[in-house]
Amino acid sequence: MRYQTSSNTQDTRFDALREKEATIRHANFDDTSSLESAFAECDKLFLVSTPRISMDYNDAPLWKGREAHHRAAIDAALKARVKHIYYTSLAFANPSKAAVMRAHIRTEKYLNGLAREGKVQVTILREGLYNESWPLYFGYYHGLQDEKRTHVVVAGDGPISWTDIPDMAFVTAKIITASSEAWAGKTLYLSQQKSWSLEDVARMVSRAKGEDVSLAVVSRKEFEDHYACLGVERASVEWWSSTYDALKDGECDINDVTLTNILREAGRTPKSLDITIEEMMTRNSG
Repeated sequence: MRYQTSSNTQDTRFDALREKEATIRHANFDDTSSLESAFAECDKLFLVSTPRISMDYNDAPLWKGREAHHRAAIDAALKARVKHIYYTSLAFANPSKAAVMRAHIRTEKYLNGLAREGKVQVTILREGLYNESWPLYFGYYHGLQDEKRTHVVVAGDGPISWTDIPDMAFVTAKIITASSEAWAGKTLYLSQQKSWSLEDVARMVSRAKGEDVSLAVVSRKEFEDHYACLGVERASVEWWSSTYDALKDGECDINDVTLTNILREAGRTPKSLDITIEEMMTRNSG
C-alpha cells in the first residue's frame, strides 16, 4: 500500500503506517512531477478532492477552480498507467444548485469521459455530508466550547442524510480493496438513508447545551450580509450560501443502500447524527 501526502513524509503522524510497511510518498497538486513520481507502480488511485476551496470563489471558470488540481492528479495517474481511479465527490445532485459541487461535477465529467474512451476505470464516491460537519451547515457554529449564540441564521433547510466519517471510511476501504470489476463504472452515494434537517440539529444542540438554540431561515443575501459582518470572508460566504438552495431542493436526501448494506455485512449500523452532536458538544463543553 502506498500513501501520498503533501506534508513531510517523515511526520510522526505516519508512524503507524510505516509500522505496517506502507510506502509514503510526497505529492503536491501544484507539482506535476511529484504526482507522477508518487503514482508510479500504482494500480489504483484514491483521489480526495483538494481542500483549497478559495480556487472556486467568484464563479471560477472551467479548469480554474479546484478541478484544476484534480485534473493534474488524474493526468499524472494516466501517465503513471494507473488502471482505476476512485474519486471522492459529494452527495448532492448533478446538476446541483450548490457551488461546492461545481468542481466535483467538472471532475466527474472529465473522469467519465476518460472511462468511456477506455483510458482508465473510474468509480465516483459521492460522500454523504459528514455527521461531524454539522457546525458548518448550522451557521458556522464553530468553537463549540465558546459558542454563545442561541439564535442561528441559515439560508435554507431540508432533509440531509448525515453520515459518520468512520462509517464512510470503513465502507470506502471495502470498495477500494475489492476487485476493480465490482465497482468500476459506478457512481455511489455513500450515505445512510435516515435524514435530519437543520431544525432537527437545532433541537439536538439545544438538548446538549441545556438551553434553547433556535434556527432562523433567511434569504441568501441576508445570510451573506449577516456572516460577512461577523467576519466571514465575503467571497467565501457567497460561495457557500448556494448550498442552502440545494438543501431546500432535497438534494442531500439520499436513498442509496450501498453504505448501509456494506456496514450490515460487517455487523454494523450507521451512527446516528444525534449521537455525534452529543459527543462533540460534550467533548467541547469544558
